[in-house]
Order: sequence, then structure tokens, then C-alpha cells
Amino acid sequence: MKTYQHLFFDLDHTLWDYDRNVSESLQELYEIYTLKELGIPTFEKFFEAFHAVNFKLWDWYNIGKIDKINLRKERFPMIFSHAGGRVDAIPLEFEEDFMHRTSSKPHVFPYSKEILTYLKEKYRVHVITNGFNESQAKKMKSSGLDVFFELVVTSETTGHKKPDVRIFEYALTELKTHPEHCLMIGDNPNSDILGAQQAQIDQVYFNPEGKTIALTPTYEIRHLRELEQLL
Repeated sequence: MKTYQHLFFDLDHTLWDYDRNVSESLQELYEIYTLKELGIPTFEKFFEAFHAVNFKLWDWYNIGKIDKINLRKERFPMIFSHAGGRVDAIPLEFEEDFMHRTSSKPHVFPYSKEILTYLKEKYRVHVITNGFNESQAKKMKSSGLDVFFELVVTSETTGHKKPDVRIFEYALTELKTHPEHCLMIGDNPNSDILGAQQAQIDQVYFNPEGKTIALTPTYEIRHLRELEQLL
């Protein structure tokens, strides 16, 4: 094992439990805004439409096909349309309510705080995320993750999104360090693993579902607890 000084964590789907937090928020929104009366027959239909549309929009965002403003502007009209709902009846505050509600959720992956407590005693710990400044800061504060990190690098701050090497280079410059002293930990084969590889940074692929990927990460784990054996 190499001697690392800096650990870079992805946030969503690695530490902060995006799926659980979003699911809870969407369930609340479905009931509060009585979406059944707006043409979406079941929560399951709404949830399925959200995932189909949201992942497409984030893919577009990651390749520069859409920006932050238009992602948020287009998201729920596209979701309502996909689910067969009345696009003309979407409440004006719906997107804002979704963002606030979701970012305020506290759920993290099992052992997140325990492993960060362990690692913080030995390393300098940071975040590199493709999320937006306000929402990512709120997620970390609401979940209690904010106390663990020294540097938080977002795509909105840098103007570059993982896997673009420039977001990693920004972090290296801010910390006055070099790739060989760093390790990236994340769940996304493209943005986290490929991105770090292109920046000459070692990687830990967090793969709780045991997916097969084309890349060969430096290390692979199924549970965050396994970082204790690696680090």
C-alpha cells in the first residue's frame, strides 16, 4: 500500500444516500401536492419517471449539453410529461421544494461517519463532487458529514466536471500536493474512477452491488468498512 496524504471522496451514492433521500422526498411531494389529481396515477409511476428523466438530464449536464439553470427548469416538466401528468399544472415552487426537501435529508451509507472518523485521524479528507454548491453544502450539513472535510471541490466552483482532469488538478493545486499522494474514493466508474485515472490518482471503486465494469481500479470495495483494511 502506498502512503497517501489526501483522500478525495465522491458525495452522492458514495457517502450521502442519494436514492433513499430522493425517494423519501418524492413520496412527500407526491402526497403534499396530490399528484394523483394532476394526472400521475401512482407514486411508483412518478418515481419511475423521475429516475428516467433525472439521470438523462445529469448525463447531459456532465457532457455540457445542459446547464444548471435549464436542468432545474426542465426537470419536472419532463418528469410530469413522462408520467402522463399535467405539465401545465405543476406548482411554481415544486422544483425549489424538491431541492430543499431532498438536500435536507440526513441519510448516509452504512458506516460513513465511522470510517470518516477513523480516516480523519490519519489523512486529510476532502470531497470532489459534480453537484451544485448550495445543494451539496446543505446535504453535508444536514447529514453531519460537513465536519469531516477540509476541502470541498464542486463542478460549479471549478467550471469542470468529473471525469475532466481539470477538476482534480484544481484540488491538487489548492492542496499544494501531487497525484501520487492522493486517493479517490467513489461509486461512478466514469466520473470517479476514469477521472482519477486520467489525473494519475489512485482510486477505490465503491461497488456495493458488485457491478462489472470495463475499467480496472486500483482497489475495489463492497462496503465502506473495508477502507479500514486498505487504509
